[in-house]
Amino acid sequence: MTQNEGFFSKTEVASISRPDGKKLTCNSCGRYQDCKTPRMKVQGNNKKGILNIFDQPSIEDDKTGKMFQSKSGKLIVKTYKALGINVMEDCLNMYSLACYSDTQPTTHNIDCCRRFVLQAIQDYSPKVIVLFGTISLQMLIGHRWKKELGGINKWRGWTIPDQDFQCWICPVFGADYVERSFGEFDKITAENTVWVNDLKQVVELSERTFPIYKEPTIEVIEDLEVLRTIKNTFAWDVETTGLKPHAEGHKIVSCAIADTEDHAYVFMMPQKRSQRLPLVELLENPKIGKVIANMKFEITWAEVILKCKVENVIWDTMLMTHCMDNRSSITSLKFQTLVNFGIFDYDSDISSYLKAKEEKNANSINNILELVSTESGKAKLLKYNALDALFTYKLYKQQESNLLPF
Repeated sequence: MTQNEGFFSKTEVASISRPDGKKLTCNSCGRYQDCKTPRMKVQGNNKKGILNIFDQPSIEDDKTGKMFQSKSGKLIVKTYKALGINVMEDCLNMYSLACYSDTQPTTHNIDCCRRFVLQAIQDYSPKVIVLFGTISLQMLIGHRWKKELGGINKWRGWTIPDQDFQCWICPVFGADYVERSFGEFDKITAENTVWVNDLKQVVELSERTFPIYKEPTIEVIEDLEVLRTIKNTFAWDVETTGLKPHAEGHKIVSCAIADTEDHAYVFMMPQKRSQRLPLVELLENPKIGKVIANMKFEITWAEVILKCKVENVIWDTMLMTHCMDNRSSITSLKFQTLVNFGIFDYDSDISSYLKAKEEKNANSINNILELVSTESGKAKLLKYNALDALFTYKLYKQQESNLLPF
């Protein structure tokens, strides 16, 4: 019998199948065959509820069966200690890929190990989960974020109030990357400072109350007269037949107005201008502020389709995100909703309908009219539209609050 033979029980190697037919098992993964310490266990006493998830064991960890034996592992211990955290007493520690291998990990390897990570979260209910590096990012976020994931530099520094796990998720640079690039903890570099500051946030979050997402009130209306009661700043969002309104056949299909963080009106766009008049007057009112996620989009559609000039746009959340943080691929409302409010996926039911049938140019028509041809499809669109407006309003209030000290 080899050292690794018989290490796993039948339960541990049995798992559900993926849609592509591959089994999510330790046997199909195969990494355990290359290591001395297969499936290294969770370690630590968890006094502060911080779960650290690292990419994979180092060769030194694998040889000894103990964590933090490599240079990068020692850097983690030293950095946390400077922040008042003992990694073995105050934290739980585990690996995304529990078995060491000198081969490049595959998506299948990550999928096979995910059940162990999810089980640890369920068993220990951490207050904060720290994702060290790209593999850990793919492990816990990649399968839930349906768009392009990107690298760790896109995600590091965000403190995500994950509503699925009811805890904070904090992606940070992997320790191997920090150790290779920036050396010792006390070597002062801009990059090293970023890593330390990100871990400072982790310590602070372990003492902070977790914000539970409150389901908003969404009012579906047909008569737009109620819009005349709106007197204060609101967020506005429209769903349309394409990106640009200039080609024949384009229309605004639905519209949502969020007048608070927890309340929105939403409606199918009336065909007659007389029926749209309360909306047009609201948009043209120079005394009432408008908040938009991408004002170029909404304003263009209002001018071309509604024949109105939108007055007093006080906030564009996309532009403000770029001003506050100039990293690429972070300004979309969906990404900002995820990292700020912990809501991962509220558009998958309709996203395919918002893509053009034939992507000839920006004026191509999408499939949204097919979606609203049924009552269930119409309900999905209206809810999505309302949530877009609500999250735009919530993001505006958060951005405004963050800028107030300045």
